[in-house]
Amino acid sequence: MRVFLAGASGAIGRRLVPQLIERGHQVTATTRSRGKVDELRAFGAEPTVVDGLDAVGIGEAVARAEPDAIIHQMTALGGKPDMRHFDRWFAATNELRTRGTENLIAAADATGVQRFIAQSYTGWTNARTGGPVKTEDDPLESEPAMAQTETLAAIQFLEETVLAASLEGIVLRYGNFYGPGASEALVELVRKRQFPIVGSGAGVWSWIHLDDAASATVAALERGRPGVYNIVDDDPAPESEWLPSLAEAVGAKPPLRIPTWLGRLAAGDVMAQWMTEGRGSSNAKAKVVLDWQPAWSSWRQGFRHALTAETADVGNSRTAA
Repeated sequence: MRVFLAGASGAIGRRLVPQLIERGHQVTATTRSRGKVDELRAFGAEPTVVDGLDAVGIGEAVARAEPDAIIHQMTALGGKPDMRHFDRWFAATNELRTRGTENLIAAADATGVQRFIAQSYTGWTNARTGGPVKTEDDPLESEPAMAQTETLAAIQFLEETVLAASLEGIVLRYGNFYGPGASEALVELVRKRQFPIVGSGAGVWSWIHLDDAASATVAALERGRPGVYNIVDDDPAPESEWLPSLAEAVGAKPPLRIPTWLGRLAAGDVMAQWMTEGRGSSNAKAKVVLDWQPAWSSWRQGFRHALTAETADVGNSRTAA
């Protein structure tokens, strides 16, 4: 297929382009940075420089590409993670999830594109009630931390807009990314013992390696039916379990343990709620409908062998498109 990949120079985009090319797809890859054009061309894509918030520019780029499908991977995270001011940290990404999504769907409508795949997220967005692992049919969080209200609203806007559009809309809720290009900030915090186990550490997280997120995206392009899919590994686990394993994998000292009240005081409600009450996500639907299986079925092996650039070759050798 001819694929228009918006946000191709991001962490997942750089893993996705080579997999699309390997599968024989023709890729028009967008970036906001002229400095990343050569990298995208080296992957085998046709690069184009355009801002996702530029409606006219996006419309013209899609019209030139004449794609069969659009994949929306536009994000704009940068700098040190700021959990206390979460919405401020995600402000630029949230604008791409709202205005950027509208621009891409308008371009799809204008050029007759039918298949539209968009990046969403699963994790702290799950309702903090009921069992520890949620499916796509379970409700999203109705009472997020105050610092996450705008981000949750942007995620809901993206999903509702894509699913309501007059095209084949597919929403991929990726879990927490790890792998080269996604793990560095977290690893630095863990090595400095600045990422503690809060309270019981019972909050459940779901992880996905970047290569596996990319292979699921290819599967959605080729075999997906309209709807929402959780793209996570097979092993949801509480913070008290995965965080010590991550520390060991990177040669760090065991994480500190702090009471919930201190976690809330130090990092705000976002971290306190996520670490103690978070819910994981099931990948059962994606495995069946997309006929997809993560190469790294558990973060336990992934953290040890595919977390950093030094171990990336091991991970890449196991990646399945």
